[in-house]
Amino acid sequence: MGPELFFPPQPDRVAIVTGGTDGIGYSTARQLARLGMHVIVAGNNDGKAQEVVRKIKEETLNDKVEFLYCDLASMKSIRQFVQKFRMKKIPLHVLVNNAGVMMVPQRKTRDGFEEHFGLNYLGHFLLTNLLLDTLKESGCPGRSARVVTVSSATHYVGELNMDDLQGSHFYSPHGAYAQSKLALVLFSYHLQWLLVAEGSHVTANVVDPGVVNTDLYRHVFWGTRLFKKLLGWLFFKTPDEGAWTSIYAAVTPELEGIGGRYLYNEKETKSLKLTYDQKLQRQLWTKSCQMTGILDVTHGPVSG
Repeated sequence: MGPELFFPPQPDRVAIVTGGTDGIGYSTARQLARLGMHVIVAGNNDGKAQEVVRKIKEETLNDKVEFLYCDLASMKSIRQFVQKFRMKKIPLHVLVNNAGVMMVPQRKTRDGFEEHFGLNYLGHFLLTNLLLDTLKESGCPGRSARVVTVSSATHYVGELNMDDLQGSHFYSPHGAYAQSKLALVLFSYHLQWLLVAEGSHVTANVVDPGVVNTDLYRHVFWGTRLFKKLLGWLFFKTPDEGAWTSIYAAVTPELEGIGGRYLYNEKETKSLKLTYDQKLQRQLWTKSCQMTGILDVTHGPVSG
């Protein structure tokens, strides 16, 4: 039973899903297309793209599915993607910040950032900010535009090292991944604060998909891989199940006008206590603006 049985059809709505060629992103794009949305799959996998678009169109009988190249590890690529999207002169009602790398060896993005922080977090920070004007123009009273950001339960063990966000002094793949997912929660909450402060018809929520059986685990040590093979069917969700909360956050009428929530299994739950620290949210936002070269518009609730 899929979400389309529970959620109202979404004709005339436009969605962008990052990392939409694989795993949870692919399931999310497919389900949104099934609800009648115009879906733009943003990804860096050119080779897979046409096949993915063809498959989604075929399965959903929705022709409004397309791929636009976007490499979240490159600020230049993100800016080009936004430019191409703007040239389409269409609205944007849902942005699903889904793409990510997990526990990769220490490497850098095009711009010299540690890859987890640069791609998972900064890439989405920049993309969201560049698309905000379009989201604001597309939302209206009673029908807000929505930013849905995919974090993970690993954020609960994450630590944010404001003095060394790149992990240059000490690198741990698990620590770097957890920090990127923690940063996404702080970002979403501060974004929601800003949106409310200026009365925008846009909401920002965070989703936790649970532990999903996807390719992300290919860098995890062999013990986990063996465990996954033997017991995976017991503990791991399928990508379709993992996508459920993203789809819920993107379309459910229950969340109309409501943001700043951390959602797991379609229910609001508490994120790590630290994520509610407004001063820290504000500091991370300011630092992220500096790193991505965008104007810091925030005058947060807490000075400092």
